[in-house]
Amino acid sequence: MSTLVIIPTYNEREALPVQLAAVRAATPEVHILVADDNSPDGTGEWADAVAAEDSHVHVLHRPGKAGLGAAYIAGFAWGLERGYDVIVEMDADGSHRAVDLPRLLAAADGADLVIGSRWVKGGSVVNWPWRRKFLSVNANRYVRLAMGIKVHDATAGFRAYRAPMLAALDLGEVESQGYCFQVDMTWRVIRGGGSVVEVPITFVERELGVSKMSGAIIREALVKVTVWGVQCRWAQLTRKA
Repeated sequence: MSTLVIIPTYNEREALPVQLAAVRAATPEVHILVADDNSPDGTGEWADAVAAEDSHVHVLHRPGKAGLGAAYIAGFAWGLERGYDVIVEMDADGSHRAVDLPRLLAAADGADLVIGSRWVKGGSVVNWPWRRKFLSVNANRYVRLAMGIKVHDATAGFRAYRAPMLAALDLGEVESQGYCFQVDMTWRVIRGGGSVVEVPITFVERELGVSKMSGAIIREALVKVTVWGVQCRWAQLTRKA
């Protein structure tokens, strides 16, 4: 299967070279798309220089910082247009370990969406403060309760999609960002009849660069998951009536 790994960037000049080298070493056959949101620190220009020397590396320049979800949607469109079989989401900061990528790709042989999960047996996190772990664990519990899905790590950002599944979704409707984007996409795959598999990974807190996590991202996820949960339950009730 031909595979495209999308790595969104905004001011990741310090971290991206390390992650790019790790992905190329672990999975030399895959192609990588750096989706850069016009980083002021020169991330996009550095990626251009690498792409000029390595035919497996590509760069998508976007006009400005528009959020994680928008970057991935643009990357999905780029990959689908070029006929890749599997499209992967992966962070630039090294929190998603390249050594785990081959297991996600192997699982994509039999699933429409493979999630690299921290919260299934065998999954773990490294160097997280207890508050961050508490937030992630309970956010995912809330998603399962509110939306009635069985996925343990719906907020996870390390994942692989089969291209036919992505092509079947109306990606133009997706407006969510951050954690909420991942939940949104998971729910769309499930509602579209797609199969979801969780593969345990080790998530490592970034050592280079600055986290993009914010209170606004958390609030968006809480509000939208609640709304989606209400809509889901209402649809269930009306079907039974």
